[in-house]
Amino acid sequence: MTKALISLLLAIPAVFRVAGQPVNGPSPENLNIGVFYGKIIDAGTQKGIEGATVQLVQNRHDSISGKKREIILATQLSDKKGEFNIDNLPVAGNFRLRVSSIGYKSFDTKVFFDLNGNKSNDLTSTAIKDLGNFKLFTDAAQLEAITVNSNKPLLQMYLDKKVYNVEKDLAATGGTTLDILKNIPGVLVDMDGNVNIRNASPQIFIDGRPTTLSLDQIPSDQIASIELMTNPSAKYDAGGAGGILNIILKKNRRSGYNGNLRAGIDSRYKPGLGGDINIKQNKINFFAAAQFNMRKSIAAVTSNRTDYPQNATAIISQHNRPVSNSYFGFGRAGIDLLLTNRTTLSVSGNYTKGNFKVKDVLHIYKDSIYIAGTVSESAVRILNADIDFNNAGAGIGMKHNFAEAGKEWTADVNFNRNHNHNTSDYFSRLFDAAGNEKPHTGAERATGGGSTKFYIAQTDFVNPITAKTKFETGARAVYREYGSWNDNFRQAPPSVTYISLPATAVQFNFSDVVYAAYGTYSQQIKKFSYQVGVRLERSEYKGFLISKNERFSNEYPISFFPSLNLSQAINDRQELQFNYSRKVNRPGFFQLLPFVDFSDSLNLSIGNPDLKPEFTQLAELSFNNNFNKQHAVFVTAYGKYSEQLLTRYQYKAPNTDPAKTDSVIYNSFANASESYTYGVEITGKNKVAGWWNITSNVNFFNVMLKAANIKGAGDQQLFSWFAKLNNSFKIPGKFTLQLTGEYQAKTILPAVSGRNSTGGFGGGMYGFTQNLSQGYIKPIYGIDIALRREFFKNNTASVTLQVNDILRSRTYETHAESGFFTQNNYRLRDPQVFRLNFNWRFGKFDAALFKRKNTRSDLENLQMQQGGGQ
Repeated sequence: MTKALISLLLAIPAVFRVAGQPVNGPSPENLNIGVFYGKIIDAGTQKGIEGATVQLVQNRHDSISGKKREIILATQLSDKKGEFNIDNLPVAGNFRLRVSSIGYKSFDTKVFFDLNGNKSNDLTSTAIKDLGNFKLFTDAAQLEAITVNSNKPLLQMYLDKKVYNVEKDLAATGGTTLDILKNIPGVLVDMDGNVNIRNASPQIFIDGRPTTLSLDQIPSDQIASIELMTNPSAKYDAGGAGGILNIILKKNRRSGYNGNLRAGIDSRYKPGLGGDINIKQNKINFFAAAQFNMRKSIAAVTSNRTDYPQNATAIISQHNRPVSNSYFGFGRAGIDLLLTNRTTLSVSGNYTKGNFKVKDVLHIYKDSIYIAGTVSESAVRILNADIDFNNAGAGIGMKHNFAEAGKEWTADVNFNRNHNHNTSDYFSRLFDAAGNEKPHTGAERATGGGSTKFYIAQTDFVNPITAKTKFETGARAVYREYGSWNDNFRQAPPSVTYISLPATAVQFNFSDVVYAAYGTYSQQIKKFSYQVGVRLERSEYKGFLISKNERFSNEYPISFFPSLNLSQAINDRQELQFNYSRKVNRPGFFQLLPFVDFSDSLNLSIGNPDLKPEFTQLAELSFNNNFNKQHAVFVTAYGKYSEQLLTRYQYKAPNTDPAKTDSVIYNSFANASESYTYGVEITGKNKVAGWWNITSNVNFFNVMLKAANIKGAGDQQLFSWFAKLNNSFKIPGKFTLQLTGEYQAKTILPAVSGRNSTGGFGGGMYGFTQNLSQGYIKPIYGIDIALRREFFKNNTASVTLQVNDILRSRTYETHAESGFFTQNNYRLRDPQVFRLNFNWRFGKFDAALFKRKNTRSDLENLQMQQGGGQ
């Protein structure tokens, strides 16, 4: 009754206007004085439904086409009581009223004003009409679609990238990004966490931007998907010769609130806890996430090396079993604010903190063979290391959608800061051939730390010139500051006081900046499409070796990096594509710094200030065939040619330590003449049965490295291949079983690695640094298994049991040799670790949480959530 009175009052001015019209004025039927009102109720509970979408449409004549077309007259949401009121309507003609709400079946009916029943000149009795109650019935199928995660496949294959949906990978639960990457087709991860794509290291992005976070600092539970781009276009950094891995973090924008809670523990009694939540209301979307994990890592390491010094042979054997206990916490939060119907402002931040404590006992044996005889000695080296790190990041971004569909402008600024500090204590006991202990040389201590600051500013503009042509352009500036320091100390027995060794101390700062701009143009001509692009980049760096009061700098002029993409759709199921791009790999400050690092007395490290940038040309020819919904195959033939390849190598030279006169091995970097890599990669997706899905990947490739121009190195060529297989089985009783395996044949070691291949911490006595341009990796294989059981209503909870390397076969063995040494390393880390995880999803995806204004963007968003749209 109250609603009717309000509607009547609203209509009075309009009625007065009608009464005041002159006799020869417009007909009352043509005036917008009509009012429809009514109520939306739940058919079961008979209660009003808040937030239901009520839309009124009418067919009208189009003067241009000469045909009738449907016009939307009004759209609004029902109020708390489920009531709606639509006014300012024409009273003539027929209308259609459409009602929809999340979780309910849509309703569509014909409505009109009964002008024929009006026997007086007063239109109030017919221009204001009560449509009554509209009952909506629950849609069980839609509710299930809303509650349960979207049924995306584990792997989605596109011609320019592969998308790996992490939520479908059972082995990812409770782990880190490295655990996920091990299962992604085309990606290799070694025991130290070094990632390799087609024999090169990729760039790591988070949500499309570079990051200072390492892969083992990002919890897998926070990741929605990972995009793998093997040949990025000019839109992306020219430094991506090894491709790009773009990690997309979870960020749910569904109406309402949703999230999950999780907990887990492994067979080494190390727990993990985490959760995230997303709330969207009115024009604000808020998200937050947190994760805390503890880990215990145990490795078995054996190294055997033979040196060939002048007039002698030295055989060194080392074995150890390092144990690492660690924890890390990860927190992330952000907010999206709808400033206008077309403009969104986003602000986010994250913080990570962790600690590693490492204990190790190295057993070392050395036989020095001379003409006069053999001298044997041994040592036990005890290591205790404590490493702290933290990372903080923040970003602010804006996105503006223009009225023209697909036309948008984005701009953002991001900041990342990383800080670390470490202390390592070494104590060595030396023994002669008879087992008698030699006098102590005193304990050693190494302390160090560093910080990195990353500033990124970027803007992009997309302009669809026509329905089949598009122009994109953008600019980016990246500035990085890096600082590091290392101090070494030694005791002088019998004193236990640590004495500084200033000759071995290192402290330096450096900064670099990269300016870039790009433009791409694409067009579709029937079934053929193309994209041409160009990227311009300029960079410079400055370094200051504080401990030696020396400064270094270099500038790289503007370089030209083109890209070309050609695509031909053969039919609805098959497509052919060709990609080409030019990339660059600039030497880093560590590689350029001409300072000798004495922290490992047998493996001195020194940079090479004469290094030049490495330029690479990439080409791919891809074929995608979707046979049907059950079977698809993606085949890529690729080639990569690099000039002035940056590679690590070893050479022998006199010791620069003035206190010593012997020769030692130096580890440094140089530009190899060139390298070629070519191969074929095949990825398949097969649904063998309704309960069995297979994702397979095999990569055959040949690597040729021409490094004869480097002292002590030589040319290498090796054909190799690797394969990955992921099986997913649906078992009765809401069980899912995942069985994954991989095999990597003998292959050349990557040209540059960021970590000590033997797993040592900062080198030390008889420590080994792998020579990467003179060795290979022996075959390696492994199998992982995971089982998940879902329960509760709508499968909102699950328990997952995982076991990695069930055969204890994932051993990492390398071989390297030159004219003055031969070295073999064997490592096995963390086999057969069990991990049990619980996960519970919660949420209410209901428009009743919203009290919005009737804006275009709000309604479009709601329609998309309901799977509709007008």
